[in-house]
Amino acid sequence: MLSSGAAGLAGPFNAMLYAPPVGHALQGLGVAIRFRTQLAPRIRELAILVVAQAWDSAYERESHELIGRDAGLTEPELEALRAGTDPGFTVKEEQVAYSVVRALTSPGADLDDEQYDTAVNVLGQQALVELTSLVGYYATLALQLRVFRVPAP
Repeated sequence: MLSSGAAGLAGPFNAMLYAPPVGHALQGLGVAIRFRTQLAPRIRELAILVVAQAWDSAYERESHELIGRDAGLTEPELEALRAGTDPGFTVKEEQVAYSVVRALTSPGADLDDEQYDTAVNVLGQQALVELTSLVGYYATLALQLRVFRVPAP
């Protein structure tokens, strides 16, 4: 198990120290996903929380529920995301983003033609690239958190 906090870096970053070139690349991707996309903060955080639920990643869930609250996710929405149930988003972009991420974290991890067309029409190509990259990035972090036994904050 890797330490976190004062004795080392927090979260998945300890594991990244074992492979600095990969860790730096992952950090760069993480910065781009968090700060350089057109994804609205609520969409970004709901997507991260869907990945956290799908991977049973307590670290990601606990970290991003706080950020999600700041982004405007309500307690009932957070509870539904935690349980893996549909939060009933009323904003079309949020509904589509939720459906896309749920599809990408399900067995088969793909969108059918109708889901793809809907995502492109509602979110746009750029946001779909950003959203699929986010899913891959946070799934990678969830895997590292699991393998290296990083405790939740």
